[in-house]
Amino acid sequence: MNRREPLGIAVIGTGRMGADHVRRIDRVISGARVAAVVDVDEERARTVAAGVDGCTAHTDADEAMASPDVDAVLIASSGPAHEAALLGAFARDLPVLCEKPLTPDAASALRVMEAEQALGHRRVQVGFMRRYDTEYVRLKALLGTGQLGRPLMLHNRHRNVASPSFFTSSMLISDSVAHEVDVTRWLLGHEITAVTVLRPTPSSGAPEGLRDPQFVVLETDGGALSDVEIFVNCGFGYQVQAEAVCERGTARIGDGHQLVTNMAGRWGGTIAQDWTERFAQAYDDEVQAWVDATRRGEVTGPSTWDGYAAAAVCEAGVRALEQGGRVEVDLADKPPLYS
Repeated sequence: MNRREPLGIAVIGTGRMGADHVRRIDRVISGARVAAVVDVDEERARTVAAGVDGCTAHTDADEAMASPDVDAVLIASSGPAHEAALLGAFARDLPVLCEKPLTPDAASALRVMEAEQALGHRRVQVGFMRRYDTEYVRLKALLGTGQLGRPLMLHNRHRNVASPSFFTSSMLISDSVAHEVDVTRWLLGHEITAVTVLRPTPSSGAPEGLRDPQFVVLETDGGALSDVEIFVNCGFGYQVQAEAVCERGTARIGDGHQLVTNMAGRWGGTIAQDWTERFAQAYDDEVQAWVDATRRGEVTGPSTWDGYAAAAVCEAGVRALEQGGRVEVDLADKPPLYS
């Protein structure tokens, strides 16, 4: 690729997430263009491609990645399709931004990590976008100064207005708490060693059979505890909050009080209704950082090790949910490429 030319990106998957990334690359960020889109639904792929100059539509990811116009790949397809797309990108030594999950389970994530390790250099940034959110970045920087002392506990709240019709009890862990798993590891610099899931009586607003909410406790190898309230049918808004409790102070993010109004004897603000609103800037910054790094010939951000570790922790969490009790996390040794 001529670094003076825009990075040609193939976007695999044109559902809600993929279509939003196509819009982002085409209209928001700099230094890149959408060269190709891929979807098993040919009509949907053609519709998305028609709105972007010079973009081709494909139903086969390998065909798109073989195009000379493609310099990098953004994977936004369903989780089960990620492994094949990642291995196809590795075969062409193409850099990849892969939406989470890296893959749906630890075994396949480990295979992907080992395949990247065999290349001898990193190729993947995993899409844990909270690492690019302004508030999380500020919290990470504050913890890094040591002013608050050693982190003892991390309290997390993750609430959605309503869950999709296909959501299952285990998906509260694998699809939602996965984000808190990653931010716990990232903020604290610890690996998670065990998971416990407590289950209050389900909310009357939850669909029949869905164990919602859940209370998840994560133990770390640094001696800290991280808890997560996951409530995907709260009914009132989308909230993501975190509070670090340290030896000499605390720090909290996610209160969402950028605008407070006072009128007619009332005061208050608004609550975001979904993740596209709450984390819009984080997604923009994440993709821009990936494009900038790729154009420099670098790979930064969350690695396949981070994707694998999240998958392993979530598997332990699902077992804890289904079996009860405390479940230890089984992690492979960390390869040199990610040290």
